[in-house]
Amino acid sequence: MRVMVIVKATTDSESGNPPSRELIAAMGAFNQKLIAAGVMVDGGGLKPTAEGARVAFDGAKRTVKLGPFGIVGELASGYWIWKVEDLDEAIGWLKQCPNPMPVPSEIEIRPLYEMEDFA
Repeated sequence: MRVMVIVKATTDSESGNPPSRELIAAMGAFNQKLIAAGVMVDGGGLKPTAEGARVAFDGAKRTVKLGPFGIVGELASGYWIWKVEDLDEAIGWLKQCPNPMPVPSEIEIRPLYEMEDFA
């Protein structure tokens, strides 16, 4: 199964503060473990929502809203796509992850739909 692992934003990440060199090194080492195990499919960090936009759909109408957006803890600041056997394996990997923020943070795991889910 594939999962999206979503790193939740913090006030720090939304203000655009870069991570420390130590954190970059720790996350790089963790990513290398994921790659070596064949788990990591993709991943990346997201710039603050102040640099983004949202498009709302209502029938044929489109409304554009420029960032920043919403409640910080509900926003994404990064992601991975992992290929794992099940949710338990994803949780096991995530428990090995360094805290991606210099403050308390949260990471969400969400299974992706696969074609067989629609058969």
